Amino acid sequence: MKLSVLDQSTSAQGASPHVAIQETLALARHCEALGYHRYWVSEHHASDSIVGTAPEVLCAAIAATTTRIRVGSAGVMLPHYSSLKVAEQFRVLEAIAPGRIDLGVGRAPGSDRLTAFALNPYENAAEDFPRQVMDLRAWVCGEPLDQGHPFAAIKAHPQGPTCPEIWILGSSDYGAQLAAHLGLPYSFAYFFTEGRGADEALSLYRRLYRPSARYPSPQATVCVWALAADTEEEARSLLRTREHWRVGFERGERNQLVTPEFSAGYPYDAAARATIEALRRKAIAGTSEQVATQLRAIAKRLDLDELVVVTWTYDPAPRHRSYELLAQAFHLEK
Repeated sequence: MKLSVLDQSTSAQGASPHVAIQETLALARHCEALGYHRYWVSEHHASDSIVGTAPEVLCAAIAATTTRIRVGSAGVMLPHYSSLKVAEQFRVLEAIAPGRIDLGVGRAPGSDRLTAFALNPYENAAEDFPRQVMDLRAWVCGEPLDQGHPFAAIKAHPQGPTCPEIWILGSSDYGAQLAAHLGLPYSFAYFFTEGRGADEALSLYRRLYRPSARYPSPQATVCVWALAADTEEEARSLLRTREHWRVGFERGERNQLVTPEFSAGYPYDAAARATIEALRRKAIAGTSEQVATQLRAIAKRLDLDELVVVTWTYDPAPRHRSYELLAQAFHLEK
């Protein structure tokens, strides 16, 4: 069983947001030393809580300061950008760390509508996502574009003997069907939907999969939110940070993470308490044994040999410890 990491570069109240980026770099090196397989970083905009706005830049820094772990995006929100430019960025990354780069792409804005419009004023950009992915694959992998394509003569440089793995990211059937049609790996955002739709999306992906030269059989994973601590009580306390954030998220707020103590003393109303109770029932948080048992059950149910784990804590130390505990529980090879 392989474990990987999704780091969303979360910003904590009382600290300058730029510290979150520094913590991402430190956690990447830590997780490489623990034996994790991949380290993915996300793209969000106009958020005070999730401040990783440029995964391609973060990937370069991580790739340059690690030696073994795969490094990638989860993901680049492709409708904001030119496929050629993204291909060039990830060809450069592949030159920095040959054979270690993943290019996860998504269709969602990763922001609000106004911010998405500021990033790309073309209002129907998301509708072009399938075409963008096909162009991106050709440029990233050095394959010819279709005959008659207006950009058929253009190459994405620098060329090299290897090319990034392209992953389609999603939280619905749409991404699953596109990944299957194009013969590409697929990652479902289990943490975003709290598992809803995962079984259906992966079943659809496998059933409709069209083998490609690089991926003759379907390759899938899911990103799961999980938190392990030395005691169940500690894990439940640390979870309060995410509970407070989730209440704000439901109200359209994207605030910095608060301490567990702040959350414990916050005067939540009845609706907020209901949100928290619902999250607690589904949260994967506890001792390493408890969390590992739940993660293995998900992997078995979905027939997966790899899971991607995302973890939030107010302080970085408990997050480091969580990944340590899971590495031990899953006997990751360093």
